[in-house]
Amino acid sequence: ERVIIDNSDEYVLRKFVGLNERTCLNQKTRVEPGQKVKKGDILADGASTSEGELAIGKNALVAFNTFDGYNFEDAIVISERLVREDVFTSIHIDSFDVEIRETKLGREEFTRDIPNVSEKMLRNLDESGIIRVGARVMPGDILVGKVSPKSKSELSPEEKLLHAIFGRAGEDVKNDSLEVPAGKEGIVIGTRRFSRRVHMNDEQKKQLKKDMEAYSASMDDKTAQVFRQMVGAINAAVGTEMIDPSTRQKVGASDLREVISEQIATFDLKWVKGSKEAKGEAEKLHGQFWPRIQAIRKEKDRKLAHMKRGDELPSGVLEMVKVYIATKRHLSAGDKMAGRHGNKGVIARVVPEADLPFLEDGTPVDVVLNPLGVPSRMNVGQILEVHLGWAAHILGFQAVTPVFDGATEDEVHKAVEEANASVRERTERYEREGKHPGAREMMASMPRGGKIQLFDGRTGEPFKQKTTVGFMYLLKLHHLVDDKIHARATGPYSLITQQPLGGKARTGGQRFGEMEVWGLEAYGAAYVLQELLTVKSDDVEGRTKIYESMVKGTNTLEAGMPVAFDVLCNELKGLGMNITLEKGQVEGGSLL
Repeated sequence: ERVIIDNSDEYVLRKFVGLNERTCLNQKTRVEPGQKVKKGDILADGASTSEGELAIGKNALVAFNTFDGYNFEDAIVISERLVREDVFTSIHIDSFDVEIRETKLGREEFTRDIPNVSEKMLRNLDESGIIRVGARVMPGDILVGKVSPKSKSELSPEEKLLHAIFGRAGEDVKNDSLEVPAGKEGIVIGTRRFSRRVHMNDEQKKQLKKDMEAYSASMDDKTAQVFRQMVGAINAAVGTEMIDPSTRQKVGASDLREVISEQIATFDLKWVKGSKEAKGEAEKLHGQFWPRIQAIRKEKDRKLAHMKRGDELPSGVLEMVKVYIATKRHLSAGDKMAGRHGNKGVIARVVPEADLPFLEDGTPVDVVLNPLGVPSRMNVGQILEVHLGWAAHILGFQAVTPVFDGATEDEVHKAVEEANASVRERTERYEREGKHPGAREMMASMPRGGKIQLFDGRTGEPFKQKTTVGFMYLLKLHHLVDDKIHARATGPYSLITQQPLGGKARTGGQRFGEMEVWGLEAYGAAYVLQELLTVKSDDVEGRTKIYESMVKGTNTLEAGMPVAFDVLCNELKGLGMNITLEKGQVEGGSLL
């Protein structure tokens, strides 16, 4: 997508480009074909702007009220409308890459021909083994098919038998494909292939030559277009048409690409005939257009050299494929939101509109916040914000409050009174004309105290106390539950301590730390404690034994010595202190 002005200036928009933290930049046009624009006018909005102004959140109707304890401890209750209408929906882009290297056993290869993989798994791959753009992928799906040479030691007994009989293995390669990791899904929005120009076969060389010729022709056409614009402008300013002295042809009039390219290469301002003033005007126009022609030619030379040379890749990497997957994230329970007063919280529940509190005109609120989140933190600005937001919404103006120079309390009261007057006037007009208000048109008034009578959406009964209601500017924070949720069954262990690794990225376990141990000790839960600190952690023998007992169906726990104790002994030995564990009889007959 691009914006072209006067058939000369071209602005290419960036569409769904991945940024840091897997966020997404998508530029949207703000102009229409035929619209006149001048210097400084906005052509397109970015990811966080609206009409050229910063816009990183949305306005929502907020009520400070309890909701069956669901907004306890800064939790937030939101309406299904915010999810259904994609008010806080965001797009995230993940990038996955796979490399081709030269190994001791031979070169790896991108291919669709992967051993022991069903045709259903390969249905979205092209002949090179790269997934098609637009495919919906789920965890475990193949993104890029890749095979690596297999060493003799890796062969199974069956393959060794085949090798002995036929003199070669049934399959000399193993599946080393790039797959979608667990917890990721989405739509493939782009693929890029990078390669050094080495080890190319005849077909690849032929395709490269074809691509270079097509690109060169397109850039020549672009240069010719700007050159013809320049010649037309100079001819109009001078009043006569320029003639190429070497060919006696009109400059820029030929349809042949080669002729125009030759005229561009040999162009000279001496070809301009006319008065001194006319030549001065021609020189001025030449100064405007010629840098653009040079920039296009420079870009063409750079790109052709890059196509010929190949991509810059890390040492040892011959080829690389990057796959970009876009995911649409709707607002859900567990996501984090915040206002502009440090009033952050986690969504506890998404509630149907019909069950939420509603105003006297029937409008349901969008968000229910806990009123106890205000007094102890003393961020009373959010209360003033909802009142000003109420007035701004009804009167249709945009409220901007600079730091330390925002609206005063009196100004907020005045704006609310004007909003109430507007509601009264509209109500009387609708009654006279026998009409009804439009969808989500606010027809409720706010009393001087700033609190409104709300009604319970589930029972229809009015609440006992009046509630502070208004519009607040809310932001969706980059702490999404889909990125944080994690579970582990079996997984990797640390080589030193033999304890499970930590963190989602390493398929880690949940850490049962020192303070959690104190909690179990306080309750005397000895058996639970023993299980957690041995077989569920770093008792290697105990892990094996409890697995065997599970398979046999017996419920026995034989705890052994944790590896952490051996690590401690080794560290003490490193300090020059020998420590040994000795068992012997003590008085009373028990063993130590």
